[in-house]
Amino acid sequence: MNDRPSTPQPQPRPPSREPAARPGTVRLTVAQALVRFLSRQYTERDGVRHRLVSACWGIFGHGNVAGIGQALLETDSMPFVQGRNEQAMVHAAVAHARHRNRLSAQAVTTSVGPGATNLVTGAALATINRIPVLLLPGDTFAGRPADPVLQQLEVPWAGDVSVNDALRPVSRYFDRVTRPEALVPAALAAARVLSDPAATGAVTLALPQDVQTEAHDWPEEFFRERTWHVRRPAPDPEELDGAVRAVRAARRPLLVAGGGIHHSEAEGALKALADATGIPVASTQAGKGSLRHDHPADLGGIGHTGTAAADDIARTADLVIGVGTRWTDFTTASGTLFARPGVRFLNIGLEAADVHKLGAATVLADARAGLEALTAALTGGGDGGGDGGGDGDGDGGGASGYRVDDAYVAEYTAGKRAWEAVVDAAYAAADEDARPTQAQVVGALQSVVGDEDVVVNAAGSLPGDLHRLWRARSPRQYHVEYGYSCMGYEIPAGIGVGLAAPGTPVWCLVGDGTYLMMPTEIVTAVQEGVGINLVLVQNHGYASIGGLSEAVGAERFGTAYRHRAADGTYTGAPLPVDLGANAASLGMDLIRAGTVRELREALAAARASTRPTCVYVETDPAQSGPGAQAWWDVPVAETATRRAAADARRAYERHRPARRPHL
Repeated sequence: MNDRPSTPQPQPRPPSREPAARPGTVRLTVAQALVRFLSRQYTERDGVRHRLVSACWGIFGHGNVAGIGQALLETDSMPFVQGRNEQAMVHAAVAHARHRNRLSAQAVTTSVGPGATNLVTGAALATINRIPVLLLPGDTFAGRPADPVLQQLEVPWAGDVSVNDALRPVSRYFDRVTRPEALVPAALAAARVLSDPAATGAVTLALPQDVQTEAHDWPEEFFRERTWHVRRPAPDPEELDGAVRAVRAARRPLLVAGGGIHHSEAEGALKALADATGIPVASTQAGKGSLRHDHPADLGGIGHTGTAAADDIARTADLVIGVGTRWTDFTTASGTLFARPGVRFLNIGLEAADVHKLGAATVLADARAGLEALTAALTGGGDGGGDGGGDGDGDGGGASGYRVDDAYVAEYTAGKRAWEAVVDAAYAAADEDARPTQAQVVGALQSVVGDEDVVVNAAGSLPGDLHRLWRARSPRQYHVEYGYSCMGYEIPAGIGVGLAAPGTPVWCLVGDGTYLMMPTEIVTAVQEGVGINLVLVQNHGYASIGGLSEAVGAERFGTAYRHRAADGTYTGAPLPVDLGANAASLGMDLIRAGTVRELREALAAARASTRPTCVYVETDPAQSGPGAQAWWDVPVAETATRRAAADARRAYERHRPARRPHL
């Protein structure tokens, strides 16, 4: 891959003189002041400093071209990246911040109106996944010289509402800067939330277009360099003591690794705990890769999209330790997975709302600090824990090292070995010259990538196959966005990762349904020289929802990409589309693969290229990989005239009683 800067390099600007201002102040427009402020904010954790806002993505219109646009033109301190779709720009910025462990964010500026409302989906994705992104949408005139102006939403009962208010519920912080002096507290609050590991997400500063261009005398102190310390809160001693007691009393503990493991760079601490105690580890979508796939304690993904090895242990676990996880329905199999009577939960994390879920004992702490303290206490290297024995039966002395029984290790090791055989079978092709299945696409990619490669995905049936089948070799290799599972995320996210980690091979796995949602940022990848590899899987429709539709008695209605048949249904011939040609028309190199053998060769060629490259492959939709190992609650019609729905309802009624609240 090409060596590229982590963010686009700013172009030299002609020298300019500061406008006259009162002593101790600098006279700038609001937009100029905001850009200067952002360029001088930093984060710091463990003694390492990062730019808080490393670049600004933008699409310009009348709501920001004369304000933020002019300010970015005038400065050489804030790199600019040109995007094609406002939602996609947010996705790229989010992926960039995720790959940087949330220590560096990016800004996104848009015009007022449709440009601003296009941010909503991306903002929701950022906030749900707890990833920082700064949104700078233009807004209607604060001074109201004409009312309404172009693209202004008129609300009869509220004169101060604009379309940007749609961003309030999906932002962790929202402010509308209606006067120049209001920028100071708003900007400081924005930086605080962006750098807060417990409270971060989308931060929105709505900027009326007239206010952006107003000049003001700003105190010089506003522009000094600030370093926002990203804290690692240590466990409360009493909470840690309770956690140690809970673990020492457990015979069948299971640790569930969430995305907080990666965000806090706690992978080493997790490995140390697993090595010392033998506690098995399963991972959520966001936490996958917390342990290498070949670590003896790694059981792979958990929940509806998880492995049989992880889910079987989860059903009989007596203590479930959640670290940095939100406990979504996919992880808990809609409340049916943790089935052992009397099972208890212990949660470690920074967000109080998360650690109190499932009636858990709580350790409100940074994931790495919490795991390190827990390991030290369990192995006799620190305080915490009273009675409880080294053999895990709760009968021994408090200072001895805790380790699970050998029989338990043998049990989950056998389960892990059995599942690896399932993965091998899913990857194998009886005929190398046949059209591949989707699982074989995953297997072919697995055979080509290196440990440093990053695989990006978000939606469709691929997240399930990846969570169950992918063998993660490094903490950053598995980049699946499943908090919002947003179609269209993958291509812009690949660009964000490529800008965050120059020279890293990045693979965007995209089905045809997702591709059609948002292919436009291919142009950005070509423009910026980000050599992403797009694996475009053609299966003629929504494979994931098609399968779900069949399971719930909806008979795949409206999920295939086909011509209408004589009866008016979408059951005719597949549409004659060529999405590979479309990717090529946007500037990508194109390699077509019709067989398993050709696919493996195409992937190797793509990895060797420095250009944005699309590998286009049509899969066999009649064949699929291993199915779900746990339930997911999708309600089925309680009454219906068609047999498929009636049968599905009976199956639903059989599963539903297994749901249980954990109190």
